[in-house]
Amino acid sequence: MDITEVLRFVGALVFIIGLIGLCGYAARKWGLFTGGYTMPGALKRLAIVETKPLDTKNRLVLIRRDGKEHLILLGAEQSLVIESGIDAPVEERKVEAPANDADTNDKREPETATQTANERFVAQLPVPAQQMHRLVSRLKERRA
Repeated sequence: MDITEVLRFVGALVFIIGLIGLCGYAARKWGLFTGGYTMPGALKRLAIVETKPLDTKNRLVLIRRDGKEHLILLGAEQSLVIESGIDAPVEERKVEAPANDADTNDKREPETATQTANERFVAQLPVPAQQMHRLVSRLKERRA
């Protein structure tokens, strides 16, 4: 076996392992490893808010379900619900007005409002779908 063949083999092995790592990174980045199945377009009812490792075998997990939070101690042998039915904090966000036309110098202040169900649904859509939704909304406003 020649040294060039060994180098080609090692190079091909490094390339394949790099491709596997790149695919794994991309899958995590785009949310393909969500840990559960939800219907497309459905609101997500369950979310992990925060995790805190206590030691090598135990961790605290704060989960949110339907506006309530639950604190759970997860261990290697058993799990324990520490506190249940905590009211989730109401999150407010700034809703910015749509971009104004170039000929108007009307500066609008962003208004603070809680999210409606429709806004939460739109927020879960991919960015191109959100942009399409905004475009359709603007066209509807101009028609009215």
